[in-house]
Amino acid sequence: MTSTDRTTRINKAKFRAWHRGTREADYTFGCFFDTFHEGWSEEELTWFEKLLTYEDPDVLAWTMGTQEPPEEMQGDQMTALRKMDYVRI
Repeated sequence: MTSTDRTTRINKAKFRAWHRGTREADYTFGCFFDTFHEGWSEEELTWFEKLLTYEDPDVLAWTMGTQEPPEEMQGDQMTALRKMDYVRI
C-alpha cells in the first residue's frame, strides 16, 4: 500500500469516527482514533475500519461491558477501547 492510500484511509476513518450521529459515539470513536491512530499497523487500521461498520449502540455496549463483542473484534484494541481513558472532553 502506498502512503497516499494509507493517508486516504486514515482521513476517511477520522471523518467516520467523529461523525457518528451522537455525542457519546463521536467521543468514543473519535477520541479513540485521535489517541491511537498514529501508531496503528495495517492490521490495527483494518480492525478500526471494521469497528466503524458496526452500529453505535452495539459498540457502546461492548465498550461499557454490557455486551460481549463478536470474536473478530476482541483483542488488544477492544481492551484499549473499553478502558475509556482516551476520552478528552
